[in-house]
Amino acid sequence: MEFKLLLVVVETDRVDKVLDAVLTAGATGATILSNARGLGLSPSKTFLGLTLFEQRSIVLVLVDAKKSDMILEVAEEAGQLDETLGTGIALQLPVDKAVGLTEHIKRLAQEHHKKS
Repeated sequence: MEFKLLLVVVETDRVDKVLDAVLTAGATGATILSNARGLGLSPSKTFLGLTLFEQRSIVLVLVDAKKSDMILEVAEEAGQLDETLGTGIALQLPVDKAVGLTEHIKRLAQEHHKKS
């Protein structure tokens, strides 16, 4: 089975919406990395000499390659990633090898069998 890794960098208050959307679309799980910071095209805000960063989270989702484009689109919509600066980004990467997925693969196989 082929997999792709989706990385969704999104405002922390939108993480639950992204999770609900990707799980409903067929993802079997996700990992959330909290308190991410980043730099973009526009300068960071400062207050009394301290740089202020909006809190972000990174949602990592390993998905069946056949469903990856659709799940990425769902994550984009749920995260309101509308190409405006500062809304976040989402991308997908190919996965050459993955381990620890036996139960996830069983569930994906069952879902595929139900649709056949």
